Amino acid sequence: MQNGDPAKLLVIHKSTNNVEKEIVLPTRYPRGVHGQFRHVRPTQAGTFLVAHMDLGKVVEYSADGKELWSVPAPSAWAVVRLKNGNTLISGNQVGYVREVNSKGETVWEIGKDDLPGIPLFTVQEVTRLANGNTLINNWSGGLAPDMIQTGVQLIEVTADKRVVWALKDWKTLGPASSTQLLDEPGVAEKGELQR
Repeated sequence: MQNGDPAKLLVIHKSTNNVEKEIVLPTRYPRGVHGQFRHVRPTQAGTFLVAHMDLGKVVEYSADGKELWSVPAPSAWAVVRLKNGNTLISGNQVGYVREVNSKGETVWEIGKDDLPGIPLFTVQEVTRLANGNTLINNWSGGLAPDMIQTGVQLIEVTADKRVVWALKDWKTLGPASSTQLLDEPGVAEKGELQR
């Protein structure tokens, strides 16, 4: 995704650097580029899932840029199409992780204060693991300076919202907002990972 005026979804062939597809997408504030988008994901169906952070929604676009599906999602940071057909969404400034079905109904959600002792601040990347658990990247940007390093950065939770483990290591990780998993089965480039 290229934030800008206009904002463009680009498909670039990595070995040749050739732009194979360019789709202009709507934004709320064309000149306010920072808050437009963060993550765009291709699906195995050849569509694109787009987290419209500044429009407060997630949209699925066809390969030629037509809107196929959308769901309200305040401050959407990342979006993932799950193997069960549902869509996993993270909420940036609102602090949530939400799974919605094809009708846009929320079927699972963790809110800002749902994990005892671990408030969600700025949820960025989320990943559904092969075991069904969810990995949450919890960034604390935007907090007062004396609170920035109080947040837990990475949390694995079960489907029934129990914390499996949580990591807080500001010295090593700094303000990391994404995770590269090396032991999950599947190839990311083939859409086999739920991230």
